[in-house]
Amino acid sequence: MINKILNYFEKQAFGVCAWWGEKLGISSQKVRLNFIYFSFITLGSPLLIYLIMAFILEHKEYFKFRSKKGSIWEL
Repeated sequence: MINKILNYFEKQAFGVCAWWGEKLGISSQKVRLNFIYFSFITLGSPLLIYLIMAFILEHKEYFKFRSKKGSIWEL
């Protein structure tokens, strides 16, 4: 029963912890564990940050970050 619940949440998760783990070069399990610890310490305030990051990751094609383009003054 618990394994079914864990599998469901891992499949339905937004991938924020996995993305951070990939960017930082550590396992996503450690990122999740630290996120849980920080949530308990700060009384759940990282939950808002997590949801914002999840929204951005789900809709990243709409958030076009500027790439460095050469200006007309650079040759």
